[in-house]
Amino acid sequence: MAKTFDKMFCNVLVLGFSFMLVFTAFQTCGMIQNIVISSMKDQYTNYHGNGYISLAIVYTAFALSNWLAPSIICAIGPKISMIIGGATYSLFISNFFFHETWCLYLASCLIGFGASLFWAGQGNFLTINSDSDTMSRNSGVFWALLQCSLLFGNIFVYFKFQGKSEIDEHTRFIVFGVLLGISIIGLFMLCCLRTSERESVNVTNNVSAAPESSGAIAEFNKAVSLFKTKKMILLAITFLYTGFELSFFSGVYGTGIGFTKRFGNDAVKYVGISGICIGAGEIIGGALFGILGKKTNKYGRDPVILLGYLFHMVTFFCIYINLPSKSTLHETMQPAIINSSVALAMVCAFGLGFGDACYNTQIYSILGSVYSEDSAPAFALFKFFQSIAAAIAFFYSSALELPIQLLIMAVFGTLGTFSFWFVEWAEYRRIAKEKGELKYKE
Repeated sequence: MAKTFDKMFCNVLVLGFSFMLVFTAFQTCGMIQNIVISSMKDQYTNYHGNGYISLAIVYTAFALSNWLAPSIICAIGPKISMIIGGATYSLFISNFFFHETWCLYLASCLIGFGASLFWAGQGNFLTINSDSDTMSRNSGVFWALLQCSLLFGNIFVYFKFQGKSEIDEHTRFIVFGVLLGISIIGLFMLCCLRTSERESVNVTNNVSAAPESSGAIAEFNKAVSLFKTKKMILLAITFLYTGFELSFFSGVYGTGIGFTKRFGNDAVKYVGISGICIGAGEIIGGALFGILGKKTNKYGRDPVILLGYLFHMVTFFCIYINLPSKSTLHETMQPAIINSSVALAMVCAFGLGFGDACYNTQIYSILGSVYSEDSAPAFALFKFFQSIAAAIAFFYSSALELPIQLLIMAVFGTLGTFSFWFVEWAEYRRIAKEKGELKYKE
């Protein structure tokens, strides 16, 4: 038993470090993408890319592909699926070595498809290597490792962008060359994941007794069936909220800081620092709720969700008064409600990260518990709703000013928090009833 446990937890650690490296590259890329593309359009007259539209395409393709991901995982397994999906992240980063608009949008489509395999495979693999006692801990540990990605890449970007009002070609090549190398190392680490006996049972549904195609079709049908359930519909509102705020902290907020010229002509350097602060919030939140996983099991997930909600609402208000309303659209000297403060902007970045960790660790935990037998389609649906919301958010981010974006997130945050609580309380009552019946039988 101890050896099995050690093997399973080692898999969780390797998985976390692999994702940390891949997303050190991709999340850093996403945060600086709009600013880099803005500079590229000034340098090359034939380049007409748009960072927000690119990310909207990524998440649209991601959302649609999530319906196919469980079937593919069923056929080839989560490890191979993650390796194939991870390769598309490297391809996306590579497109910044060229200044062709079609390269940007083609790479955006490819990474959207690859991300569905990457994340659905991750959710399935994490569930396979966890049980009811370790799911909260493992999801917290994985989340903390994953969010370390926001530290290293953004430290590098801070030093490379310091003193620059525009990102020149030489700087771009160095930055994206380093990011590409890091993502490839992460892919090699995925090859070190060890298979588990549970994998052949839970993922393939004992395909030795049935054709692979029927197993893949069964996984798709499971996703459709889960999509119609009351619990999944309620959780979908929470998933949508995480998508709106994901797009905001991963692509919009950094742009707003970089375009706020009241922070200085080289305000782009603060994009890296804000990414580090977001990462610090994510890491502390993930580590805290990983360490307190047993407490979460005992007292429920709803207090953690409430904490994340309060952090986000206060943070949204502070961002509203600190950044100019047009700062997410273009460079501006427009005054904010208060004198724009770099320190407050970094505190808000931390709040965005910590609140996001509260939501995501508990979503991972509840999906792993409620849908332990259907983890691949459940996690695929999570990513479907999350990515649909992110795609919508990136589309409207190219037109709507900052206050409207914050209002949308506040509304969905409130609705998503209550909907999560309803599912959590229903699950608590179900478990209490089962324990009572078992005690009665004994």
